[in-house]
Amino acid sequence: MVYAAALDGNLNDLLNDTGAIVFYLVVWGLVFVGTGLFVGAFIPFITGDSLLFAAGIIAATSSSVDVQVLVIGVGLAAFFGDQVGFILGRHYGRPYLTRRGGPKIQAAIAKTESFYKKYGWWSVVIARFMPWARVFIPAIAGIGNMNYYKFLTSNFTGAVAWGIGITLVGYYAASNPAVKSVAYFIAAFFITASIIAGFRTWRADRKARN
Repeated sequence: MVYAAALDGNLNDLLNDTGAIVFYLVVWGLVFVGTGLFVGAFIPFITGDSLLFAAGIIAATSSSVDVQVLVIGVGLAAFFGDQVGFILGRHYGRPYLTRRGGPKIQAAIAKTESFYKKYGWWSVVIARFMPWARVFIPAIAGIGNMNYYKFLTSNFTGAVAWGIGITLVGYYAASNPAVKSVAYFIAAFFITASIIAGFRTWRADRKARN
């Protein structure tokens, strides 16, 4: 408990020194580029569930981070990221996705296309919780000429359920006294595992392309 308290103090000092706004911008930026710029295809975990869960933990254990500001920004970043992906897909079509990555990425795109054809509106919502589908569903919905207003509603529903939902799960998990004492280790585990998994995905895809 003494060690956890020391960690809590160190984190608060760090956030006070660098500014909580930097923390917000990093989290929001990663959520946005995960789908808006297809970054999630190469680092799917650091831009996905683990990022949100870890951010929620940090919000619960640091007095410098306001969870309400965090989740509103996450929801907006998730929403606008998918909007950008949808617009890119609608304007540039299937050739735009064909140029994304090597065989492994192309296999994920084909799998996502099949998923979209099967579930339609719901695919946009469900895909939020699936790393390989979350990245490509917005563009595929645009390519498939999904009604724009239907996409808006499905995108909004998914952004709230995934972006806000998982962040709050991390927040309330760390608020539990039984979890709070090891919250930093949980966050560190998710972040470290995400970076390693993302690097391995990027390296595997690069080898496949060569």
